[in-house]
Amino acid sequence: MIIKHNESDSKGAFLAIEDNVQIGEMTYSKAGEGKIIIDHTEVHPDQKGKGIGKILLSKAVEFARDHNIKIVPLCPFAKTMFDKDIDIRDVLA
Repeated sequence: MIIKHNESDSKGAFLAIEDNVQIGEMTYSKAGEGKIIIDHTEVHPDQKGKGIGKILLSKAVEFARDHNIKIVPLCPFAKTMFDKDIDIRDVLA
């Protein structure tokens, strides 16, 4: 599996790709300088339970750390993960 990061002026996404098929995505919107809002996480039903959502979130956290950005987890999955894992809260807005 590879994770691709696409970004436009105001939005972005982390995409999980396996065998040239997208099996998951985490989307975000930019909220001014230094902040993104994770608004949606989706994993293909056949791929659930494989930790793909966690992998996508870890890439988002890595991106935030690399670019000195804070994350607002609007998406229920992302919010739950931030609530559970204190090790990623350094990027929590």
